[in-house]
Order: sequence, then structure tokens, then C-alpha cells
Amino acid sequence: MYAETELSAKSRKFLEDLRVYLFSSGKHSDEIDEIVEELEVHLMEAEQKGKSVEKIVGHSPKAYMEQLSDEMPADFKSWFKYIVIIIFGSFSFTLANDLMEGPLSYSLLELAGHVVIGGIFIVGTLTAFKYISGNQLSKWKEIGVLSVLTLVPIGFFVGLIYFNRAVETPVIHFGVAGTILTAMAIVVFIVGISWWAKTWVLPIILTLLVLPEYLLGLTALDQQTVLVLSTLISFGGIGIYLFIVNRAERAV
Repeated sequence: MYAETELSAKSRKFLEDLRVYLFSSGKHSDEIDEIVEELEVHLMEAEQKGKSVEKIVGHSPKAYMEQLSDEMPADFKSWFKYIVIIIFGSFSFTLANDLMEGPLSYSLLELAGHVVIGGIFIVGTLTAFKYISGNQLSKWKEIGVLSVLTLVPIGFFVGLIYFNRAVETPVIHFGVAGTILTAMAIVVFIVGISWWAKTWVLPIILTLLVLPEYLLGLTALDQQTVLVLSTLISFGGIGIYLFIVNRAERAV
């Protein structure tokens, strides 16, 4: 197989976009790898003969991606797994923060709201990445689409907080035993996901988001100072960690 780094920048960009497009369309990762590797060879051979990427995929890369996607079966089993992981993963951040405040209790509206917002985020993510990969967007337009993708769930969560205060629904109290079991389940879930994904990004970021505020809350500092300092430490720590990871990956 030809090395993808030997291809022109335009061909590499097309292969990257194709991979994202097919993945966002719910196709099996193994089949995506096969398609991309096969097309990589064709593009390499075409470039060696002085031909452009359009000679292989036509003048509409999006139409070519759609054609390939239509010919491939959807991988519903894997995507159900991803959906469950994403919904429980997002909820674990809320649980981890609430565990620091004592026994857990949630209204039915909160629980249903997290599931619904998680589903909206998944659909929005797939739609956004499919749109970005299938269209030739400028960097600023890509940033705009991703910014909307980030801000919309945040807006929904803020709305859920106020809506939950205005509307009374039955509350589920976990109690001490239930809270301990939930904490253990979160730890198992996070460790399992990290082992499966072969990265410790999730537990490290989760720790940086939760631990600083908890530790500073044990001091004599006022609440506003704790909030400011914990935010600076959390996001500063996340930034440093991601910078170190990025430098390490580039050095490989």
C-alpha cells in the first residue's frame, strides 16, 4: 500500500473528508478503512500519471461520497454502542461533579433532559461533520459550524436547569448506598472506555474539571474566589495537557 503522506495535499484532504463523511453516515469502520486504502492506491497511481483527484472521483467530491455511502450498509450495532457511550459519558461529568456535594438526587425531568440533549448532540455532531466533510468550507466557516455545535447543547443544558426549577417532577433520591454504587459505576465506566479507546484523555479532563473546585472548597476562600481559581486551574490544566499530548504525538 502506498503511504498516504506521499499523496498531494488535495488528495490527502479528500481521503480525510471521505473517512469522516462515511463515519458520520454510520458506516462500519473496517469497511471505511478498506475503501479509503483502495482509493488511496488509485489516487497514487493517478498522480504518478499526472492526473488530478477529479479524474478518479469526478468534479463533485460530495456526489462521489454520497454514492459510496449509498452502496455501503449502515452499521447500526456499532452506532448504538457509540450513542450509549456518548450519552452516559456526558452524564458522567454531571454525576462526578454532583458526587462532591453529597448523596445524589435527580428529578425525572433532569434525567430525561440529559438523554434528550445527548441525542440532539449526537445527531448534531453527525450532521455537522458530514456537512463539513462533504463541502469545501473555509477554515472560518468550519469554526463557525463547530462553534454552533458546541454552543447549542450548552444552551439546552442551561435551559434545562431553569426549566427544572420551574416545573416540578418526581425526584429520585439515591441515598448513601446508591450514591456509592453510582460512584463505583462511573469509575468502572470511565476506566473501561479509556481502555477501549486506548487513551486517558477522559479521566484526566474529568479530574481537572472536578477536583480543583472540590479541593479549593475545603479552604477558607470565599465562593467567588473558589469559582474563579478553579476555572483557571481546570481550563489551564486542560490546555497544558492537550498541548503536551499534541507535542508528544507530533514527535512520534
